[in-house]
Amino acid sequence: MKFKYFAIAALFAFASLTFNASMRSLVSFFNIESVMTSSLKQSGMTEQQALEEANKRQAELIATLINEKLLLQKGKELDLANEIEAEVNRRMLQIAEGQGIKSIEKLYEAMRQSNLNPEDVRRTMRTEMMKQAVLQQEVDRKVYLGFSSEEVKKYYDAHPDKFRKPESVKLSEIYLLIAGKDEAAVKARATELVTQARAGADFGALAAANSEREKNGERTAPKDKGAVGEFDLPNLREDLLAVLKDLKPGGITDPIRTDEGYQILRVDARTPAGSTPTFNDNRVREAMLMERQPKERENYLQSLRNEAFIKVTDAYRAGVDPLLKIQAPVAAKGDDKEKKDEKKSKKP
Repeated sequence: MKFKYFAIAALFAFASLTFNASMRSLVSFFNIESVMTSSLKQSGMTEQQALEEANKRQAELIATLINEKLLLQKGKELDLANEIEAEVNRRMLQIAEGQGIKSIEKLYEAMRQSNLNPEDVRRTMRTEMMKQAVLQQEVDRKVYLGFSSEEVKKYYDAHPDKFRKPESVKLSEIYLLIAGKDEAAVKARATELVTQARAGADFGALAAANSEREKNGERTAPKDKGAVGEFDLPNLREDLLAVLKDLKPGGITDPIRTDEGYQILRVDARTPAGSTPTFNDNRVREAMLMERQPKERENYLQSLRNEAFIKVTDAYRAGVDPLLKIQAPVAAKGDDKEKKDEKKSKKP
């Protein structure tokens, strides 16, 4: 059995990280070109393309990896490892269920058949989850809870349009998979189903007979007739929003290409946006957080970099140092002054 529909982001593991007695980070880089090039080739590039891309992105990737290593170390200091491992296990079970696979052992076997190393997948998950957990705990949570009631109310009054109930659409789908099939034939079949539906054929019946969406290894459409739920328009992906924004109830999209196949959507109903804003403390705080999150997260990463002792080899320093923007800690400057004063006091 091939493991389908699973993608993981490539990680550029080209640095070693150690810590001295004061837990400050020392980052050194070795053979960066060869390791980066290997990683890029694994993502599908030719060797020449990988070399060119690696050369372009060296400084950016080094800076990104430094941030990653600092976040991972912070996660260990916050004792998040057990929590993250439990979440990795839970996600792996979800993947197995979504693929209709009955056990983790069979999931791993399917991954290996698709040239995916289960431990690499788990390591990638673990890394990304740890980074997000640290940022959420150390930045997002503090920002979210840090707004005063007066600030929340003032923001709500200044941005009423953000707190009106947005327009929503209720959707049904027909989903055709391309794995192991001739894609041109699948697309032709999807186009044929669109023609039938627009000509008046019952969409639910077409979905029940043709849609290949699965849950726990079983097709769902025979029971739900392809119904997928109601969604606020602002929360939809941009490509879906583009094809749905002007579609009236009963309207049917052309086949939409996805990573896994072709999707046909029908608008079952539309609910117009609310005319008056509604105050909800959590929603207002979330909106305020979303505005401030990029800057606050970068400020936090900057503080980690400032507190760390980071050494980049001479070959990459010119490109990397401007990205790190490291500032000497205030305490360190004070220590220097004390040392100078001490030397002066010892003069005869």
